[in-house]
Amino acid sequence: RESDHRAWTPVTYTVTRQNATVQGLIQGKAYFFRIAAENIIGMGPFTETTKEILIRDPITVPDRPEDLEVKAVTKNSVTLTWNPPKYNGGSDITMYVLESRLIGKDKFHKVTKEKMLDRKFTVEGLKEGDSYEFRVSACNIVGQGKPSFCTKPITCKDEIAPPTLDLDFRDKLIVRVGEAFSLTGRYSGKPAPKVTWLKDDIVVKEDDRIKIKTTPTTLCLGIVKSVREDTGRYCVTVENSTGSRKGFCQVHVVDRPSPPVGPVIFDEVFKDHMVVSWKPPLDDGGSEITNYIIEKKDTHKDLWMPVTSATVKTTCKIPKLLEGREYQIRIYAENLYGISDPLISDEMKAKDRFRVPDAPEQPIIKDVTKDSAVVVWNKPYDGGKPITNYIVEKKETMATRWVKATKDPIFPGTKFKVPDLLEGCQYEFRVSAENEIGVGDPSPPSKPIFARDPIAKPSPPVNPEAVDKTKNSVDLSWQPPRHDGNGKIIGYLIEFQKVGDEEWKQANLTADSCPETNYKVTGLTEGLTYKFRVKAVNAAGESDPAHVPDPVEVKDRLEPPELILDANMAREQHVKAGDTLRLSAVIKGVPFPKVTWKKEDHEVSPKADIEVTGVGSKLEIRNTVHEDGGMYSLTVENPAGSKTVSVKVVVLDKPGPPRNLNVSDVRSDSCYLTWMEPEDDGGSVITNYVVERKDVASAQWVAISSSSKKRSHMAKYLMEGTQYLFRVAAENQYGRGPYVETLKPIKAIDPLHPPGPPKNLHHVDVDKTEVSLVWNRPDRDGGAEITGYLVEYQEDGADEWTKFQTVPMLDCVVTGL
Repeated sequence: RESDHRAWTPVTYTVTRQNATVQGLIQGKAYFFRIAAENIIGMGPFTETTKEILIRDPITVPDRPEDLEVKAVTKNSVTLTWNPPKYNGGSDITMYVLESRLIGKDKFHKVTKEKMLDRKFTVEGLKEGDSYEFRVSACNIVGQGKPSFCTKPITCKDEIAPPTLDLDFRDKLIVRVGEAFSLTGRYSGKPAPKVTWLKDDIVVKEDDRIKIKTTPTTLCLGIVKSVREDTGRYCVTVENSTGSRKGFCQVHVVDRPSPPVGPVIFDEVFKDHMVVSWKPPLDDGGSEITNYIIEKKDTHKDLWMPVTSATVKTTCKIPKLLEGREYQIRIYAENLYGISDPLISDEMKAKDRFRVPDAPEQPIIKDVTKDSAVVVWNKPYDGGKPITNYIVEKKETMATRWVKATKDPIFPGTKFKVPDLLEGCQYEFRVSAENEIGVGDPSPPSKPIFARDPIAKPSPPVNPEAVDKTKNSVDLSWQPPRHDGNGKIIGYLIEFQKVGDEEWKQANLTADSCPETNYKVTGLTEGLTYKFRVKAVNAAGESDPAHVPDPVEVKDRLEPPELILDANMAREQHVKAGDTLRLSAVIKGVPFPKVTWKKEDHEVSPKADIEVTGVGSKLEIRNTVHEDGGMYSLTVENPAGSKTVSVKVVVLDKPGPPRNLNVSDVRSDSCYLTWMEPEDDGGSVITNYVVERKDVASAQWVAISSSSKKRSHMAKYLMEGTQYLFRVAAENQYGRGPYVETLKPIKAIDPLHPPGPPKNLHHVDVDKTEVSLVWNRPDRDGGAEITGYLVEYQEDGADEWTKFQTVPMLDCVVTGL
């Protein structure tokens, strides 16, 4: 039982030895145990342990300490650390023993003091240059445990490590004026580095506001109540004999801006508004000016009125003034961090003063050459102050920017020769007048002019000649004149004269109607002879005429027709039904041939669009149908001959209906259908036939075959006695043609045959004029119910049988014999 419980717990019932192992105990708890002996009669009394037994492992010396490491080495000391053993032997560690051995010696010597429990120790008093190894052991109440694994041999000398620098600040820092800020970080290095702070490459010195604090591992620069002058590039340098590291921070100490710089200048003053300007603040507070706030005040009142609070320009129009009143203007500058103190103007009365001159009227341009032009204008109203200068500006017509024609003053004359124009460019000019108030508005731009020398009439065209003719026209050709008179040739004037007449007639009324070096003179009379001449025209006028050397007789020049076929005029042209048929050819011949299109030697369909041009002809039929197919011919004819070409056009369409649909061999459950192929296969091979049937009582057709390539089909699975209609359609690659249908319904019944002969005919009674006959039914009824029996008789020796009558039963009395 547990020492703090009363209840006993059995451990085992069947122990025959004098010992037992008790399992399942909890470490750290105390227990009592008792034992009783037992025989077949029963159990004897228990014997109990005299004192409680605490459950724990047996105590041993500790394991060896772990992770013995060298943390620092100098020329006369070594610093080591270690971790406790994994197992303390069952008893708390009472101390650690650190031992050292000089390399080359056999023995380890204890270097720690008594009762040392720290796991870090610096061994001092070592000799520079000597090498040592170290080990450590743990002790508990039982004794000293195994030593740890030895360190590697360590030579006593000063360690060297280049500086490291770990900063807590970024590249950029923004601070409001009056706030404190600090730049901190950590550093290391052996030997201990020197720390230096710079601002804009100048060493930072401590004062009442600037504090520098440096520990062996940390550094800090702090500034309290920052001012604008603290703005700059700060640099911290950590340096020892092995190298240096630097860290930078651009500190911006920001504030509201200083006031705008005065005085406030009144650029314009009028009776109802003023225009004022000022200069930006000397100090923008470290942040760009985002806004100026402008206010106005009537000097008779104490109230400042807002004008605008949304401008970044250093000029402003002050509107809504009362004529004759005096005003003051107040201006604030604003940035991200606040609004400056104001700049206040002098007093200014709202009234009109002298003004700049008016704009001159539109100037006139004279004496244009390839690089200059003379600009002439009239003097405008001077605005109340004498005009002191004129400003002449030029610009190319397509440009947007005006350029001064000269930097020199132009006065008092009202004309100016503008130099340095670019030959061939188009220019406009304008003029502004200036007085002591300022420069007035510019005049309207002059009319555009081209910079080029004055032009003369051109020389005559070169080598005019007649290159072609018909019965009422002559084609002329020539070369341009050798000299264009410095002006663009606008075109040519063509004149003709009937031989024997004195008067020359114009073939064209204006030169620009003939800009090229050829012209067709039309409206001439067949058989007459004409002279021709040509004049060149530029902006300066007409040239002297150039004559065609010889008179020309007007008559057709004969060339037999010629046909150049397009690809769609090959021997056979296929076109799908519904598409557009196009046939075309290039036609040549002088005179131009007469064009005739025919189909199968008849006129083409009225739906065909036929187009004839001076170079060819085209036939076009939209939404073609099968009937549009056939042999098309194109004939061209003139007095020199004729030519004909033909093309077979096949319009590919769905086939026509099959022919001669016939039903035979009708049975009660089937019949046999046959038909002939359609007269028209649509221009494409028939791929299959579609066969359908319909019960006459139903509205629905049912397909019974859709892939038959034969022209017959056995229609099976009919219902006996039902009447059926059948229909068949042909299909090709362009679709299914119309159906052909049976003319009348077919009834599904087996065919009828005459019945077999009656059997066992004999007489049963005879009289002198009559005979009673009986017989049996025939073996077969021929497929239908027997409706009666025809009785005939024949006189012995005669050839003919005589019909007596038809009876319904199997007996008959023949009378009248």
